[in-house]
Amino acid sequence: MASASSLRFVLGALAACGLLAGCGRTVAQPATLADLQERTLKFTLTDVDSLERDSTVGAYRFTLVFSEGTSCARLADGATATLNGQAMKLEPGGVPDTGVGGRDVCEPPRATFDFDPERWDNEPTEDLRVILQDDTHSMVLVLRDAKAKRRFLRSGSSSPGTLRRGQSYTYGWLPETDVLQAPAKVSLIHKNSGALAILDVQQEGNAAHFTVPSETVEGQYILRMSGTAVAQVLSCEGVAGCEGGLFHSEDVDVTVSN
Repeated sequence: MASASSLRFVLGALAACGLLAGCGRTVAQPATLADLQERTLKFTLTDVDSLERDSTVGAYRFTLVFSEGTSCARLADGATATLNGQAMKLEPGGVPDTGVGGRDVCEPPRATFDFDPERWDNEPTEDLRVILQDDTHSMVLVLRDAKAKRRFLRSGSSSPGTLRRGQSYTYGWLPETDVLQAPAKVSLIHKNSGALAILDVQQEGNAAHFTVPSETVEGQYILRMSGTAVAQVLSCEGVAGCEGGLFHSEDVDVTVSN
């Protein structure tokens, strides 16, 4: 028969690991913005012009995510998030109820905004301003000239839909105020076979130079170009830090010929 002291030890251990309320489950603590001010805001602007994907959900999106903390947090009701005055979709985070067994995963609070690429392309480039606030605290993120439609522009060609074997081409990243983190990535995808050829790129500022290999089979291709620009943070207030980038990928129908 177990002694009273051993029973107290077992019950204490059960309570400590949460077994009395469900062993192994992660519990999300309600948090205000003031509770999250020691975290970092991680952001990504995604701008994907794809010819292969049927769905465009998330292709044109700005995402803001709180970094992980020492505990799982679920943002309390009452918080709002805006991007240049327009409401963002705010997801409080916490532990999703998936109904699946196993260890729970904590999702950090996040905010997203799906933009209209045609509208952004027609509007003037301007700073992107995100404001999060509730009754306890406010956070402000401002990115220089980030509210803009990204694209690659081909230089000096009267036949934009044609690439010739052995010839060199230049595509410039726009807007010119962006600074790329690394050379752009360029590939050719054969429309019929799906064969992929990754091309060597020489980057000069925002201009990507590449040569179509002379052994490339003639035919119809998708020219895929992508890159990530440095986001110039003008203001990062109310949090420990702000970090992220501006990603763009673009598909172009091309014909490879002699």
